[in-house]
Amino acid sequence: MAPRILLARHGQTQWSLSGKHTGRTDIPLLDEGRQGAKLLGDRLHRAPLDGLPGVEVRTSPLARARETCEIAGFGGRATDWDALMEWDYGAYEGMTPDEIRAERPDWLIWRDGVPGGESLAEVSARADEVVGWVRAQERDVLVFAHGHILRSIGARWLGLDIDFAARVRLNPTSLSVLGWAYGEPAIETWNDCGHLAG
Repeated sequence: MAPRILLARHGQTQWSLSGKHTGRTDIPLLDEGRQGAKLLGDRLHRAPLDGLPGVEVRTSPLARARETCEIAGFGGRATDWDALMEWDYGAYEGMTPDEIRAERPDWLIWRDGVPGGESLAEVSARADEVVGWVRAQERDVLVFAHGHILRSIGARWLGLDIDFAARVRLNPTSLSVLGWAYGEPAIETWNDCGHLAG
């Protein structure tokens, strides 16, 4: 079988709660985020996933993703990977979209990028690195990372430009699965938060 990639977004932080762009700033999880990580871990360890034996696990080294991975029960199996770090937002780090649009009314990150940070091409190249690595595997992969890089990976998995990611939401502590349908890359599950209901 062709490998799939399971995408776990990190738990809630103060900045994700308030909508601030959180790139490389190492913000810790809130209690809500830690509880979400535990519920996500419970789901991943129940049938039909049963702890994903044999699956390779990678995580962004940033604390919010690494802690989510650890609380979910995969810390001992996970390898840190810089390719999974969140977009470097440059001058827009810590700003909300409304604050940015007060200066640039028509701004859209997926079209306009950010000043002083990573370009769209650089983010796309990192997403391609992850997609290429997954497709070279002989087993499924689980990654713990961040909203914008995971959305970018989703777009590139489908062979689309990363501006497609503007059209798909990804909530904290969500689970998504990218796989295959009729031999073509496909979304199996996206932004599934059913485990957060308890």
